[in-house]
Amino acid sequence: MSKKKEKTEEELLKDHKKWFKFLHVLVGVFLRPVFPLKKYGHTEPFNDGAYIIVGNHLSVLDVIPSAYATDKPVYFMAKKELFEKGIMKKFAEKSQAIPVNRDGNDVRAVMQSMKILKRGGIVNIFPEGTRNKTDDIFLPFKSGAAALSIKTKTPIIPIIQVKKIRPFHKIRAYYGEPFEFTEYYGKKLTQEDIEVCDEILRQKLLDMYLEFKEMLQKKKKRK
Repeated sequence: MSKKKEKTEEELLKDHKKWFKFLHVLVGVFLRPVFPLKKYGHTEPFNDGAYIIVGNHLSVLDVIPSAYATDKPVYFMAKKELFEKGIMKKFAEKSQAIPVNRDGNDVRAVMQSMKILKRGGIVNIFPEGTRNKTDDIFLPFKSGAAALSIKTKTPIIPIIQVKKIRPFHKIRAYYGEPFEFTEYYGKKLTQEDIEVCDEILRQKLLDMYLEFKEMLQKKKKRK
């Protein structure tokens, strides 16, 4: 039996673009009535270069607002368990998702993400590492997103949701302006630097969450 030929990087990139073009059509035509999306904040797509999309994590469907942050293909970081079996395995492989350990400490995932960003791609990371099923606003953040942003000099796009995505309910997502850790560019990061940047990232998302929640409450009162 002949060994299956591995695809080149160029072929993989071409496949990825085709797959995401198909997904955008699929969602726009068939799934939009089931999962209608309302964008707040920066509503224009981010198409002008490499970005790291970061957001809170309430359900597996959080990939929808992330995918609509840009017209470009998105590489999602996903826990390795999704690659084991079933429909999620096929979706993760087709989407060329980046497998990562639950603790977020995965050198191979970091190297793969850096490679994607350096060629102008877009990577999506959920710093909580898993879905938040608690009453807390966020789960404890895993290190990685801030350090990756600094090492590759890539802006971060923050996205916040207040409510879990459900079928036939409007998805309300708040897209923040891109920000960077420019003061750390070119600096050899210490563990303390990484912890400080992780906390800055968490605080930015928390501020957005509280602002967005207040905005939605005011809109509801005016109705």
